[in-house]
Amino acid sequence: MYPSLEDMKVDQMIQAQNVVVPSNAPSNSSLPYPMHPTAPIPQPPSYPAITNTSSTGASHAYPGLAEYMGMELSEALIRDNMPEYLPSNQTALSVPNTSYGGGMIAPISGSSPGLIRAQVSHGVRQVVLCKDGSGKIGLKVKAVNKGIFVCLVAKESPAALGGLRFGDQILQVNGENLAGYSSDKVHGMLKKASVNNIVMAVRDRPFERALTLHKDSSGHIGFQFKEGKITSIAVDSSAARNGLLIDHNLLEVNGQNVVGVKDKEIGNIIEEGGTVITVTIIPTYIYNHIMKSMSTSLVKKMMDHSIPDV
Repeated sequence: MYPSLEDMKVDQMIQAQNVVVPSNAPSNSSLPYPMHPTAPIPQPPSYPAITNTSSTGASHAYPGLAEYMGMELSEALIRDNMPEYLPSNQTALSVPNTSYGGGMIAPISGSSPGLIRAQVSHGVRQVVLCKDGSGKIGLKVKAVNKGIFVCLVAKESPAALGGLRFGDQILQVNGENLAGYSSDKVHGMLKKASVNNIVMAVRDRPFERALTLHKDSSGHIGFQFKEGKITSIAVDSSAARNGLLIDHNLLEVNGQNVVGVKDKEIGNIIEEGGTVITVTIIPTYIYNHIMKSMSTSLVKKMMDHSIPDV
């Protein structure tokens, strides 16, 4: 898997340039010129779509990305927008692949800490919390579709230190299933729970997904938002290529929670976040349901907006 379409295209270029000579190829002695194992392989001026050749010799081409969605990551385009991925001689791509969890190959995004912070696994984990000196864990939840979801994690609270995040689904508290419970009932359970060893089973943000985007030469990733809601997507931008959608709300930028943060501040976070930006989004209608009846001032004042450790 690839964290972005740009990573997939660049990896395809790299693989095309590292083609191994078939075992039935003639030996060096029969070639018109000797092949040195470290000699650079001559490269064509452009990068065609990858092809499969069947046993009958028929060639079946996968659709090129330029034909598929208007994306042509040619060497010239990479030189203009991502020159750090070209070697000093500017003649061929030579980027070591970077693998992340799940087998992702990230030749462009691999060094981005935001990619690590923003991973959404949808898996289940166990969280053990203890109350603070005030007898609180710093957590508010909301019932959605018979499930219980985190809608606020207070900064510097036990919930924040335990790694709970907006949109996490709490499945159990101390072994008790929460399916069908109301928000008030769960808040009551947590209030009555003992000070130590509050054990939760948590599913990682089932309504959310993360997308990795790449800034162009002007520093843009290709979308606009208002009050955290994505309103438009630029044609031929990284946002368009990687499947960003309107009517979704921004929850995180490079893993940092931005719920309740002013648009200008979110823009600054994106601007200062490097050339690779990973955004975490959720459908607006679900976001509105989770945030219903939540005080805007409470969210701005209490929500944990710290940058997660990697």
